[in-house]
Amino acid sequence: MGELTRKIQNLRKLPIDKALKKIVIKLYELPYYKLRKEIIKLKPIDIDDKYFNNFKPNCDFFFNITDKQLLVEKIKQLNIEKQIINDANKICFHIFNLLGSGDIYLGKQLPWNTDFKTNFVWENKFYKDIKIVDLSNNADVKVPWELSRFQHLFTLGKAYWLTNDEKYAIEFKEEIEDWIEKNPVEMSVNWTCTMDVAIRAVNWIAAYFFFKDSPSIDKNFWIQFHKSLYLHGRFIIKNLENKGPHTGNHYLSNIVGLVWLGLYFGSFIVNDRNKSNNPKKWLDYGLSELEKEMFVQNNPDGTNYEASTSYHRLVTELFLKTTVLCTKNNIDFTKDYMARLEKMCEFIMNITKPNGLAPIIGDADDGRLLILSNYSTWIKNDFRHLLGIAGELFDRDDFRYYGKDYIEDTLWIYQSYKGNVEKPEQLTSIAYKDGGYYILRNDRVYCCIRCGELSFRGDGVHSHNDQLSFDLNVDGEDFIVDPGSYVYTADYKMRNLFRSTEMHNTVQVEKLEQNDFEEYNLFYMKEQTHAKNHGFNMNFFEGTHIGFKEKCNVIHKRTVLLEESSVLIKDQLIGDTNKNAQLTLILSPDVVVKLEENENKIVLEKGSICIKFDYIRDLKIENCWVSNSYGYKQSSKKITIPFSKELSIKMTIETKDKLNWMESLW
Repeated sequence: MGELTRKIQNLRKLPIDKALKKIVIKLYELPYYKLRKEIIKLKPIDIDDKYFNNFKPNCDFFFNITDKQLLVEKIKQLNIEKQIINDANKICFHIFNLLGSGDIYLGKQLPWNTDFKTNFVWENKFYKDIKIVDLSNNADVKVPWELSRFQHLFTLGKAYWLTNDEKYAIEFKEEIEDWIEKNPVEMSVNWTCTMDVAIRAVNWIAAYFFFKDSPSIDKNFWIQFHKSLYLHGRFIIKNLENKGPHTGNHYLSNIVGLVWLGLYFGSFIVNDRNKSNNPKKWLDYGLSELEKEMFVQNNPDGTNYEASTSYHRLVTELFLKTTVLCTKNNIDFTKDYMARLEKMCEFIMNITKPNGLAPIIGDADDGRLLILSNYSTWIKNDFRHLLGIAGELFDRDDFRYYGKDYIEDTLWIYQSYKGNVEKPEQLTSIAYKDGGYYILRNDRVYCCIRCGELSFRGDGVHSHNDQLSFDLNVDGEDFIVDPGSYVYTADYKMRNLFRSTEMHNTVQVEKLEQNDFEEYNLFYMKEQTHAKNHGFNMNFFEGTHIGFKEKCNVIHKRTVLLEESSVLIKDQLIGDTNKNAQLTLILSPDVVVKLEENENKIVLEKGSICIKFDYIRDLKIENCWVSNSYGYKQSSKKITIPFSKELSIKMTIETKDKLNWMESLW
């Protein structure tokens, strides 16, 4: 299917008013951008240096130079100085690990416009003419975007403060100069996504407060730096990602960028005819939209409407760190806004498994705003780095306790933290009905069940076919997991596999998908499941979805009963009971699978824990992939169990007797 055909089909799926609005916008944009391209060819975008000769920001950041010695001492007390310096040295040597690449040397000059995994280069030309996705090749535009977010600068800054070694300041300076030269405004792939422009601006701003007094950086550099930053703001306000039927993390990043730039530039202004080129207006607009988007994008129970745990983490970070920055500059938000943000942080706390990881439900591209700690080693499905910060903002010891492994993050934001907080009461079962997450837990078992609306109120942009699927963790060990996302446009076949029904811990009927999706339309999955919860308490869940009803007259019903040391899963097919169905269970890669009793009784082992299943007929154990971070996959196993009408599986949890096990070896 051609790109034009797909666009027409997508247009037909919209309500008539939204489709007409999109058409009107396109009719305006076509001649406007055609003219703009010709103007830029004749006169590249620039501003007279004189405006920035004496510019210095007049806002408060998370920290300032007077905090330097205190922060250095506290970082050294945490015994992380060596790791920070090692990470910074890798950056200076241009060794990066981005989006699953593994450590790789990127050359003397960083390849800002290249997918270095495939060596595909996006040539510089007018940004609206650049084709960022071509499904006929394996190039991933996220790779140059990720490098050009400059999220490594914070680590360079930390190493600079720890060592006073000017090589880090020089690396910062040379990278910025090279990027500006290689990426003229509106004339490279790194201007094609406004979200990335905004995140880059935020990271440049953060870096300024580390390097602003470096003797290795002259005045001319800061003029060019601030000129480019200002042009980032002008670009963002003119290219807001709010033209579609829904706003999401992209638009939120846009307005976060405007708030940061608005605070940074303050009353600074370039006198020209365009009144939108005014940082005060960027700030006012960004603040107003932040307040509004808090309630557009986030449900009353604190969950995010993109129906993805990973994007929930990103959106929470965008709101949380920007809110803290605003409070440091005497800007407050409404009580309702703050209450909703607090609920977003509560969701992160409650969905976290005993091993500190979160289930990867829905899409995951590992997006971040500012990486304050563990630049080269941060664990993509560990969201707790936000909880310590939230603990200080909301003065909550439970947040502080669950964020205690990420003290460094809190230090860079607040310069202090409340230590030695007592362990709060055990987290208990909880339902997030608005978001569609149901968490059953006791002292040993954590079970998170997905049952709810698809992302963006049913458009399924970041959703997978995971209705009634579940994650199972026992005694802090993952046994049954969501496989993650792996990649997006770099491999459309793998993209479709990882979002398919057969790759989730649920039931598939007649090889059909719960929600149909098109092979080449990678970010659309129209709601067909309409999943509903019919019962929930501390140890019980019951839900249904109707994704198979129109296709083969079947409704899938699942009940989950959690007992002290067992989990009972019961699946029922309501309707045409002559259909073939199978239950799939995706295992964590380090789980050992053993078959007993005629190869029809299965045991899962991990560490000192084993899970024994009741007798199961005709089960199969197959190879599969799982991905806990974007661009990275590892081999694992999946169990498939065929059935018709009804299937009940009881998983009994036991602790292996290590002594008897060792004696049996003799």
